[in-house]
This record gives sequence, C-alpha cells and structure tokens, in this order.
Amino acid sequence: MVPIFKRRVLLFFLFFFLFRSSVSSRPSHPLDSLSPFEIDKVANIIKASSVGDHSLTFHSVGLDEPNKPALLSWLSDPSSPKPPRRAFVVARAQRKTHEFVVDLDQDSITSHHIHRGPGYPVITLEEQTAAAALPLNHPPFLESVKKRGLDVALAVCAAYPEGWFGEKKTPKRVTRLLCFYRGETDNLYVMPLEGISIVVDLDEMKITEYFDRFIVPLPKSDGTDYRASKQKPPFGPRIKPVTVIQPEGSNIKVEGHTISWANWNFHIGFDVRAGLVLSLASIYDPEKQKFRSILYKGQVSELFVPYMDPTEEWYYRAYFDAGEYGFGQCAVPLEPQNDCPADAVFMDTYYGGPDGRPVKIENAFCIFERSPGDVAWRHTEIGIPGEVVREVRPEVSLVVRMASVIGNYDYIIDWEFKQSGSIKVGVGLTGIVAVKAVDYTHKDQIKEDVYGTLLAENTIGVHHDHFLTFYLDLDVDGRDNSFVKMKMQTRRVTESKIPRKSYWTSVAETARTEADARIQLGQDMAADLVVTNPNKKTKVGNDHGYRLITGPPTASLLLDDDYPQMRAAFTKHQVWVTPYNRSERWAAGLYTDQGRGDDNLAVWNLRNREIENKDIVLWYVMGFHHIPSQEDFPIMPTLSGGFELRPTNFFEYNLILKTKPPVSKHHLHNSSRGGLHHP
Repeated sequence: MVPIFKRRVLLFFLFFFLFRSSVSSRPSHPLDSLSPFEIDKVANIIKASSVGDHSLTFHSVGLDEPNKPALLSWLSDPSSPKPPRRAFVVARAQRKTHEFVVDLDQDSITSHHIHRGPGYPVITLEEQTAAAALPLNHPPFLESVKKRGLDVALAVCAAYPEGWFGEKKTPKRVTRLLCFYRGETDNLYVMPLEGISIVVDLDEMKITEYFDRFIVPLPKSDGTDYRASKQKPPFGPRIKPVTVIQPEGSNIKVEGHTISWANWNFHIGFDVRAGLVLSLASIYDPEKQKFRSILYKGQVSELFVPYMDPTEEWYYRAYFDAGEYGFGQCAVPLEPQNDCPADAVFMDTYYGGPDGRPVKIENAFCIFERSPGDVAWRHTEIGIPGEVVREVRPEVSLVVRMASVIGNYDYIIDWEFKQSGSIKVGVGLTGIVAVKAVDYTHKDQIKEDVYGTLLAENTIGVHHDHFLTFYLDLDVDGRDNSFVKMKMQTRRVTESKIPRKSYWTSVAETARTEADARIQLGQDMAADLVVTNPNKKTKVGNDHGYRLITGPPTASLLLDDDYPQMRAAFTKHQVWVTPYNRSERWAAGLYTDQGRGDDNLAVWNLRNREIENKDIVLWYVMGFHHIPSQEDFPIMPTLSGGFELRPTNFFEYNLILKTKPPVSKHHLHNSSRGGLHHP
C-alpha cells in the first residue's frame, strides 16, 4: 500500500496538473473557438444527461456566441463582467434532433430543446462514410457491377443529400449514394456508374431503395489522372520558383486568435458549418489616433449548388454545401509552399466529432503577406517645367485563407486586408467537374438536350451554378448604421449656351425597411451600395461609410415554384439587409438538410423590419453560372470571383498617403522569413 503522505503528495500534483491543464485550455478571448478541453467537457455533460444513450451523436458542437452588446461592453472596458462562456450543440438521439446550450463556467445544461419541424442537421463525415460502404456488401449492387464487367474492389460510393420535393409529411432522414469506378486513375469522379440509384436511411443505416435502370459505357480513364507522377509527355513549360523575400522578417503578429498587421486588428475563429469566422475587424486611423470598427463578423453562410439535369438520376442534385455537409467540417489541411507561401502563419483548429471527441484539422488556416507586384498608388508629374516628379507605393496586403473540399469540388476562401482600408473577399473554385456518363463520343451524334457539354468520349460535364452567400455584420464606426443606394440618374443640360446635352449625377436613397434594400444587380439602377453611419461625419460633412463593390450580377435562373429554388429563395437577389438578430445566421435556415425553405433569409426578410440607423447585417450572394468546357477536364483550373468592402468617406483622406516607401535592398538572401507557426 502507498503511505498516506505519498498519496496526498500524488493527489496534490494530480490536481495541480489538472488545474493547470484546465486553465491553459481556457480561451483568452470570448470569441475563441471551443478548445479540445471544452469540446470534451460539453460532450461529457450531455452524455450524463437524460439523452445520453447509445443513439446519441453530435452533429454540431460550437461556440454559442456571447450577446453582442455585452461583448462590446467588455471589450471597451475589460473590468466589466466577461461574457459567459457557452456552447451550442445540435445532436441526434432516439431519432430526434436536440438543441443544447451548455454553460462552460457552470458545467451545466442551461437550455434543451427538441426540434420538431422539418429539416435535419449537418450530415457527419462518419455517417457519410458508413453509408458509402453499404453497397459493397449489397447483393444487387454487386450484381450491377458484375454485369458491367467491372471489379467491385475498384468501386467507390459517396453520400449526397436527398433534398425536398414537396412531401407533406416529414420524410425519413435519408441520403442518396452515387458510385464511381477507380480503374487506372485516382480521379474517380470522371468514371461514374451511371444508371444506379441508391437511397440509405441514415438512422437505421441501411439501404432502403435500389434501382439499376440502364447501362451506358464507362468513360475511359486514360489521361484523367491529375497526379504529377502519372503525367506523360509532352509536358508544359517549367516555371522557375518565385518567392517573396522578407529580409526584415514578418509583419504579422499573432496573439491567440487575434491577428495584428500594419494598421489592422481582427479575430479569427472556426465553425463546423461556416468554416472560417472573422470578427472584430478594426483599423487604426492615425488622424484620430485610435482603432475604428468596421466588421463585427464576416463568414460564409451558405453555398447553393444546383445541377441542371432533370433526369431521374440527377434531378435531386441541388446541394447546400454549408447546411448539409458543413463547410467547416469539410475543411482540409493547407499545404505549405503550394496552398500558401512558405513564410505563412499556419493555424490548427478543432471541431466536435459524432462521439463528442475533438477532431483536429491541421493547418486549417494560413495567414500571409501578399506582394503581387501591383501598385497601391502612383503618379508621375511632368507638367512642372524642368522637373519630373514620380511617387509609387507597392501594394502589400494580408491574406487569411481556408480551403474546403466537398465531394468533387475544392473551394478556396480568402479574406484580404489592404492598407487602404479595403477588405477583399476572394473565392476560388477548382477540383473535378461533375460529369455524366453517356453513349456519345462526338458532338455531332447529339440530337437532344444533354444538359451540359461533351468534354471527352462518353463524358458530359453537366451545367450547374455556385451561389455563395456571405454574412457581413458591418459596424461602421459603431453599431447604428444605414444602407444607402447611390443611384445614378441621367440629367439633360438645360443651359442653352452649353453645347453638352446630358450628364449623370448620383442621388442618395436611404433604405428605411428590408424591402427597400433588396437588390437585383443588373436590374436595379443602384450605382454604389454603401453602409453608412449617419451619426458620424467627416470634417466636411459626409457620413462615414463602407461601400460594397460586387462581382458580376449573377442570379438564379430557376423558376420560383421549383423546390430547390424555394429552399434557396435568397439567390434571386444578390443584396439583402436585415436588422441584427443573433438567431439569423444561416441563409438557408438552421436545419437545411431536407428542409422546406420556410426558415431562410428570404422568409425573414418578408417581415420588412426597419433598418435605418439600426444595427444591421449585409448579406451578399455571389454566383457563378458554369457551362463546363474541355479545359475544365480532367481537373479544373481555379475559377475566381469575389467582392470588396471599400471605405467611402470613412477617412479624411487617402489612408496610405503617408505610407513610407520600402527601402530597396538588393542581393539580399531570405535567410530568415520571420514566419510564425501557431500550434
């Protein structure tokens, strides 16, 4: 037996280390994502509750964001009470969807609600994997593969959401399976086993429907492998490495999850559904000698991807990548020197797995300085006799990047901060185009609508859309903001002595309600869309503001009574404005999988609430209509788009007027890049 004294010493050190571990795992900022310690704690508290039986699975374990006024009050005065630390959890147990709020300070459940309406939570990766394995032991599937003359060992299946098509009763929680063949390539998506339809009940985890309607030739695998080791001559040109030299080290400062760079300061977090969440972005104004608020929170809210093939095996393919798959759950590690520069700062993150245990994503974010060779501003003056005056400032910015892989597509999201005060959001689409196997080997054979482009023999790249909805809670110099449409109007010159006949001017129109702020780009005459603070003005009297510079006007072309469009009604307008509501975060509703579109941004907007001089949220829907081409095959070069939030009368003058030009140092070796690795 261990002597009493020694046992006491051992217990003392045990409690000491547990206490130290607990303290060290407590996030220092109220908006920090849940730590692994906290995820474990939340899971254990719920497992100890009345629903904690063998059927319990966790679908979302994340931060229950603190009350906004309380958080802002604490940030302005750290001596005031710190907002309570809570978690919001969506779980399934006894075939019911449960919502929990867990108080991490009190180690207790403060709220428990059963969702009884339509729709289901995000499908976990483990459920997708389990469902995809079922056909490999299903005799009808084995027979289907055999009659196609293929080896079942090379067949691979994947889970895809079922959607909703007008059912009155709440449907079972199911998923569809699509199957592919690997052959001699790892590019399995280009070799679909067309004609096979499989439905899986996710609660029972068994196949409930199976159809094999027809057989078409399997597309060839030759030339479809994208791995470098599999490429054959002739090769393209080799580009010599290009690097950015930072002889004096990095300008990036990382404290926990708070990032400082140049004149910017902001916080980054992670959500299993949204992925990267950017908060509390503020910029230092040397004129006022203080940081000024711009963006309280920005994130991806939803991604709607409808395909344009209405046939039996394809009609349901209209996906909501955030609400059904989890954009954050599908985040992948970023590869140094390929996904991000070698001197980037990398950050890991965690989410709660279906068993409640923390799942780590290494290098989920990268943060780096970008020097693309662009010009921030310049002017050459040759009008002064005998003199030439030239001043140039190079463009240097900060980028925060995340990548998410959802099935065949890879998404790259960049938040870029410029010294001028602009925030640019970039979206990149790459990966594998979804294809359909057909009989055709040449375009001349096609006499019907095949809903896409013939990319290779027996291979149709199907038409589809990508709509990304961004949640942008702008706090321009404070919470009370307005949305102003600066409309261009053509005027006729009435002065007879002037030879000009016309000109245009801008007329400001402040949106009073939500209906006033709905914008269909390309149809409305809005020229500038500005979020202003009518309570703060420049020295010459202009309202402080930030302008939304949009991408091309892309709206959904689906009919309003089409079921996928009902669920994605918010894609008919590109710009929406709502009053801040803590519960309105997901454009397609909290329960998107098999949802009916009765709880989404377009529905909330029908309340037509007042938005003038209020705490408001700007929603921007950017889109891509994708008609695939042969250059998209067998792997798609990145298709890029984005938008910009640009200061408009926010500063008294060009913020980078007084930016010091860099000192030119030639023949410097980049022996120390000054990059940081954040574990």
